[in-house]
Amino acid sequence: MRWFKVLAAVAFAMLGLTIYLALEYAPIAQDAAGGLSQKIFYIHVPSAYVMYLGVTACVMGSLGYLIQRRPGWDALAQAGGELAVLFATLVLITGPLWARKAWGTYWAWDPRLTTTLLGMLIFVAYLVLHGSAGAGEAEKRFSSALAVLGACVMPVIHFSVRLWRGQHPTVISSAGGGLAPEMGKTLGVSFAAFTLVAVALLWMRANLALGEARLEAMKTEAVSLGMLEDDDAEGA
Repeated sequence: MRWFKVLAAVAFAMLGLTIYLALEYAPIAQDAAGGLSQKIFYIHVPSAYVMYLGVTACVMGSLGYLIQRRPGWDALAQAGGELAVLFATLVLITGPLWARKAWGTYWAWDPRLTTTLLGMLIFVAYLVLHGSAGAGEAEKRFSSALAVLGACVMPVIHFSVRLWRGQHPTVISSAGGGLAPEMGKTLGVSFAAFTLVAVALLWMRANLALGEARLEAMKTEAVSLGMLEDDDAEGA
């Protein structure tokens, strides 16, 4: 589709602009915040935001599937789960890299990083169960329920710093402050870029999953009508 190509091109250009602004426009942070390594912030924070978007899509799709049993909802849930795991992984890579400079260690069992790891593992379990060999209706319903329950950890991730007073900095809050104007503008561009990337990936993966589901349904129907041998359908 033409609109998707335009979206992908704009997303790619915005990512390039984000990298340029992070390296050339945004000032270097003070040493206590990691100095030059703080620039990874412009990838780390938007990745966490996209993780939340992926979880939201997964939960919406899972709820829709539990209610209506339509493959479109299941495809949305699968795409959202994969998006959440992908960007949670990116969070857990960029976070320790930044922490090594700011805290002197890659992993300090900070509440936010630890709960993010827990959340990622829950959605990895969702994907494993959903994509297991021979997964049928029961497995899909169970994995959908797991995704809905697993989303309960997201508020814990968000408020973990306040709940357990971890080392993780809070630079975006209702009280404001914490960012120089150039940093704030760069972060805004990075949020826009990552949003476009998220939409593009979600749409592409959901359509692919829906196509796979429709193909599997056609094979099953062909076998039931005797148009295709069961062994051939399994090996296809």
